[in-house]
Amino acid sequence: MTQEHFPSPDLFDPPSPSEMLTARRVALAILQRIFDKHHTIDQVFDDSKEFSNLSQRDRAFVRMLVTTVIRRLGQIDDLIRRALSKPDQPLNPPVLGYILRLGVAQLIFMNIPDHAAVNTSVLLAEAEGHIRMKGFVNAILRRIAAEGKDWESKQDIPRLNTPEWLLKNWIQDYGLRTALEIAMSNLQEAALDVTLKDVSQREHWTQTLGGITLPTGGVRLTHARMVTELPGFEDGMWWVQDAAASLPAQLFGTNIEGATVLDLCAAPGGKTAQLASMGAQVVALDRSAKRIQRLQSNMKRMRLGHSVRTEIADAAVWRSREQFPYILLDAPCSATGTIRRNPDVLWMKSEGDLNSLVDLQARLLDNAVSMLQPGGVLIYCTCSLQKCEGENQIDRLIERRDDVDRIPIQSSEVGEVRDFITPRGDVRILPTYLSDIGGIDGFFIARIGKAL
Repeated sequence: MTQEHFPSPDLFDPPSPSEMLTARRVALAILQRIFDKHHTIDQVFDDSKEFSNLSQRDRAFVRMLVTTVIRRLGQIDDLIRRALSKPDQPLNPPVLGYILRLGVAQLIFMNIPDHAAVNTSVLLAEAEGHIRMKGFVNAILRRIAAEGKDWESKQDIPRLNTPEWLLKNWIQDYGLRTALEIAMSNLQEAALDVTLKDVSQREHWTQTLGGITLPTGGVRLTHARMVTELPGFEDGMWWVQDAAASLPAQLFGTNIEGATVLDLCAAPGGKTAQLASMGAQVVALDRSAKRIQRLQSNMKRMRLGHSVRTEIADAAVWRSREQFPYILLDAPCSATGTIRRNPDVLWMKSEGDLNSLVDLQARLLDNAVSMLQPGGVLIYCTCSLQKCEGENQIDRLIERRDDVDRIPIQSSEVGEVRDFITPRGDVRILPTYLSDIGGIDGFFIARIGKAL
């Protein structure tokens, strides 16, 4: 909810040679933690003291460099293989692969002069203790500097940058053309959207923040700036939340004022804040104590803590003594709808992970329905593009239970964007939608009613 959104590093004065090397060493360490230790990109940026100690300019550069490597990983590795005399031979030591990836990202996909990209990569190899490999790094990157643009123009971009199993899944769900369009849209950096605490002040905050009003009701910022320094942040008048993620809480309608809403898998709390700002009393549950602590901090900043009670528990097995008239289940998922802002999702998830998530989602749904009052409403959502985590999950729920059914969602409830609504009345958003104003996260939402 409070992600840093940095200005472009080229807006600042050029760094010194020592600063250039330091920034690249930090980028190298971050890449290694992501790929070797399987930490998420946000987790690494949040936890890295070396990153936080950099200047604002260098943090912006490192973030851009790391995300470019991950977003274009398939293309970058293909270019490196083309430049090697023995393409199938593993690089030894493996750190050379990361150094070359950083160099290629700068040469081909960033506005870094060839000499700077090559020289800093050579110095990086030396700084990491691989003096004997300086000539190798220099030769590979110089060849890519000379021929890489031509090679890049002939690459199959969507297939190289998307794991084969995932692309096949999208083809099965949406057809070849849409699958390739999704893969290409994932190369674009995501816009920064905010949700307003008081929607009646939309015009004021659109002007104050210098953004545009979205059909979903939020505001999209059109100039990159430090989020925490913007007016209204410290006062809790808005919070960072993609336009798609702001929709589920709105689909309970206007009847939740004064009602109790159970928010399962609630942290970091964007939807919790929406529900509380609409007048609901929210029971916010998450299995992670650390994430609940973050949610509590966010609610305090937004002055909504009095409307939120937290529970630390596993939503798949937790049971309340009471039943709830409204439940929001934002289920753990593959997060493939967020690849534009979290490109590491492409390489951190596997087909096996997907199968485990589908099983977990089914258990979460069954437990949520058991706590739903007769006549109550359940909103189920995921930020996944896979239909097995969305449409198919709801189909199976309705097949195995005779006390629930869909309550169709209307386009008037989602900003009159008819493309969002499926024939069955669910919301299915693809990252290719709203492309004329910067796109949107992929998302699925279903509204379920329980029989009286």
